[in-house]
Amino acid sequence: MTATPVTSGAAAPSATSANGSCCSPGGSCHSDAGAAAQAGEVTTTYKVTGMTCGHCEGAVSAEIDEIEGVTSVQAVAATGLVTVTSAAPLDDEAVRAAVDEAGYELVGRA
Repeated sequence: MTATPVTSGAAAPSATSANGSCCSPGGSCHSDAGAAAQAGEVTTTYKVTGMTCGHCEGAVSAEIDEIEGVTSVQAVAATGLVTVTSAAPLDDEAVRAAVDEAGYELVGRA
């Protein structure tokens, strides 16, 4: 299980890259990827199959972002990993339903 509370005294980095894009230098687009988890938040990483591009990442991120308590989502098609930060631990079945609604398959926690 990969649910780790994260605390940091450092300022959160900007969610945009040096070129002003929300995409990483590798071309991966996601929501709130640069935001550091705040004290008391939980970060969980899931394995999702079927994502092949930025559009896929956006679809998965948008659906998971609708789950109550989610504060950020980072989906990376190249690895199939989706990292979710939330105010409290999430119900894996709620995450599974969101990924399914986006048209992809949640394999489980990474």
